[in-house]
Amino acid sequence: MTTTELTQTLTPARERIILWLLALIQFTVIMDFMVMLPLAPQMMAAFQIGPAKVAGAVSIYSWCAGASGLLAMTYIDRFDRKRLMLAMFALFSLSNLACAVAPNFHVLLLSRAFAGLTGGVLGAIGMAIISDLVPPNRRGAATGIVMTSFSLAAVAGVPAGVMLSAYFGWATAFYLLVLFSVPIWFVAASVLPALTGHLKAEPTPLSQVLPELVGMFRVPAHLKAFALSGVNMVSGMLIIPFISPVLVANYGIKPAEVTWVYLAGGLATLVSARVIGAWSDRAGKHYVYRCLAGFAVVPMLMMTHLPHWPLWGLVLLFPLFMMVVSGRGIPLQALLTTVPHPSRRGAFLSANAALMQIGTGCGALLGGLMLSTDAAGHIEGYGTVGWVAAGLSVVTLLWVGKVQGAQAAQPAKGVA
Repeated sequence: MTTTELTQTLTPARERIILWLLALIQFTVIMDFMVMLPLAPQMMAAFQIGPAKVAGAVSIYSWCAGASGLLAMTYIDRFDRKRLMLAMFALFSLSNLACAVAPNFHVLLLSRAFAGLTGGVLGAIGMAIISDLVPPNRRGAATGIVMTSFSLAAVAGVPAGVMLSAYFGWATAFYLLVLFSVPIWFVAASVLPALTGHLKAEPTPLSQVLPELVGMFRVPAHLKAFALSGVNMVSGMLIIPFISPVLVANYGIKPAEVTWVYLAGGLATLVSARVIGAWSDRAGKHYVYRCLAGFAVVPMLMMTHLPHWPLWGLVLLFPLFMMVVSGRGIPLQALLTTVPHPSRRGAFLSANAALMQIGTGCGALLGGLMLSTDAAGHIEGYGTVGWVAAGLSVVTLLWVGKVQGAQAAQPAKGVA
């Protein structure tokens, strides 16, 4: 059955089930990444290590996930997407089990690298599945559903993992991830249809894979899309990793109170993600992205130039920041699915996922280099970080018009 025939026979109810299933898979990936930072103090005590090594365990995930995305370009379009998703998700779950049972920091570091290698490609496979099953005019709403995974992780996954780890040890969060992943894998095995429409064409011989990959980065339309995606990610990650440390060090917020700030942000994005997705389908992905990227300047500067507000003020501000800054990714991801030819969509999305992971690491690294700590323990330079992030958001607002879908980029028949 071709992709078009499968799309036509897929009932709305089953389509929603598949989209929420993809959201749950992505939920485990995001929780796996997010839960590392609040567990840092416990890991430092358990392994007798300093903060630099914990930061290394966090960053190695992003770098390995980026490398995994680039490697996936060689094989993601050569297999049934269902089988590939199940295989990679199983390996990702094993990586979390390896983290949980790690006897020392070196094994934990290797386990985090393996988690990046396997989890880094799951997002690209999920977006390829959405592209195969959902028509372009409804992809914004579909992407919005899947991207509620961030909200689910912030509202339920990370708080549950941190709370249980406080009582039973840091490894509990990773055992919890495995516990989540097993039933999700079995549901995926029964619900996901076989997706082989992209395999109708003769697969590219392995001897030609590398030249094709190099060729993908020579396509101007691809480069414009990659640039937009990478800069968008950098602009957000300049700010996000340092919100919690700044609130604690500069504003006297207790570590336990930070949970309420993130909980409010997660609850807000749980609603806004679907609203933004539907809006991008109605109003157009370029228009919605421009609106969000432009307005993002306001909460970016507010978060990085905070007055000494009470906790309730932060609980009200942070949801605005998260809804707008993370919401930009919804019309952006839906737009990017239209850029490549369908036969190369999986490879393109893998490359994009890799560049997003690299952008995550670069944004956090650049933000960290711009910050310093004074004698009183206060973090300085966060305001400058905010101005750089806001400037990059304006750059993406201007650049998004250069990113066009494959059909839009082709002249109509009869047009020279």
